[in-house]
Amino acid sequence: MMQQMLRSVAIDAIPADLPLHRVSTPQAWYGPALARRPEEWTHMFSPDESAELLAAIAAVEASGLDVTDIGPEAFPLPRLASLLRRVRKDLLQGPGFSLLRGFPSDGLSPRQRAIGYFGIGAHLGRAVSQNAAGHALGHVIDLGFDYSQPTARGYQTSVRLPYHTDGADLVGLLCVRTAKSGGLSSLVSSVTVYNEMLERRPDLVRVLMGATHRDRRGEIPPGKGPWYELPVFNPHSGLMITSYVRSAIRKAQRFEEVPRVSAELTEAMDFLDALAENPDLHLDMELAVGDIQFVCNHYILHSRTNYEDHARPEVRRHLLRLWLSCDDGPALPRVFDNYTGLDARGRPMGLHLDGIRLNAPLIPEDGGPGASEQRVAAR
Repeated sequence: MMQQMLRSVAIDAIPADLPLHRVSTPQAWYGPALARRPEEWTHMFSPDESAELLAAIAAVEASGLDVTDIGPEAFPLPRLASLLRRVRKDLLQGPGFSLLRGFPSDGLSPRQRAIGYFGIGAHLGRAVSQNAAGHALGHVIDLGFDYSQPTARGYQTSVRLPYHTDGADLVGLLCVRTAKSGGLSSLVSSVTVYNEMLERRPDLVRVLMGATHRDRRGEIPPGKGPWYELPVFNPHSGLMITSYVRSAIRKAQRFEEVPRVSAELTEAMDFLDALAENPDLHLDMELAVGDIQFVCNHYILHSRTNYEDHARPEVRRHLLRLWLSCDDGPALPRVFDNYTGLDARGRPMGLHLDGIRLNAPLIPEDGGPGASEQRVAAR
């Protein structure tokens, strides 16, 4: 226990008499209202914008530049620049999500597709590692893993993913192929969830402002332990910063030194999950081929329904994922260093492990400790 705590930023207890207030920022929204105004958060690439993307892809491919070395200078998008500035502002200062439609992926090779997606992401932030293998480009695809196992990652299964956040400022998904059925994407404002919980059960808000213990699933950054502590709700600099991965909290119970999940914490998480599932709060969207969804993890909880896939492997559901760190992202409390670690600018570093070079696999790979064992167990 002491060894783990020496590697962690201490979490202060929340005084029982500390006044809590609703948060009224642009990140507090209700799904049904935004569903009626898709023009506020959706953009369809025009033919000229698509042509600009294809030209930038061709230039990078001709140069032989590695995908992970693509920055905004190597992928100039003068026509799209103003749009991407607006998207960045919406993600970091506005509602916290955006949908770009019509990425011209038809006829592109896996490398060309990766170049284009990575290039767009480079205008929003710096790609960071998503797993122990240093993958800057992730593949969301069913690899047959057993999600109940401690080291399994949900994005490598076809099961429903409960509402959660990821370990970077932004997460992006590019839809390459859709499932036979299911796989609906759902977003909910974690600020709205906080506000609703504060109104109905302020006692449970205080519980979620305390420490939750979470399993790293074998992906252990330098100087960290196999589990970490982090509150769900983190008021900071006038904002409500949220981090929530219930499966990691559940899986951390395999460590004897981790405190047992209390009845109060279970009730609080159950209530949070129920609020997120409430159709009066969340926003559902179906990602079509060529759609790119960007989400700010600090303000948004995201989810996915389970899905039935196609029988033929070459047409199965497949999304490309980016984790992006933004130098001008919202200020994060120091306790976030317990998770992925914070760099000198106070930004999340992703799942960076010693000796692992950032890389961008063009085809799906296992990408984590115990992956092959998980696949065998799932068969």
